Amino acid sequence: MNVTINEDALEGMQSLLGDQFEDTLIFCCDEFERLENELRMSLNANNQDAIRHAHSLKSNAAQFGAMSLSNAARAIEQGLINEDNESVQENVACLSGQVAGSKAQLLQWLSSKASL
Repeated sequence: MNVTINEDALEGMQSLLGDQFEDTLIFCCDEFERLENELRMSLNANNQDAIRHAHSLKSNAAQFGAMSLSNAARAIEQGLINEDNESVQENVACLSGQVAGSKAQLLQWLSSKASL
């Protein structure tokens, strides 16, 4: 599984947020996990909640350059909207890996910038 991070998006957020960037990025990484858990819990219980959590995950990930995670969340959101259960299941299956991989790469990028 490929995890893709767009460093231009990260640098843009760093420029925008300034001193708040590091705390915000760390918070956002935690949000990836929370939203994944919320999404999983709502999958078979409440379709509208599941769509909302997938949408939030997609947007948060894209803002901080976690492109492959954003794409997986987008595919889940579209699958839920279109009632394409096969697509939803395929993308949910890779979601934990995308969350963990994106978080690891984002935090690694952050630590490499902090050491400069």
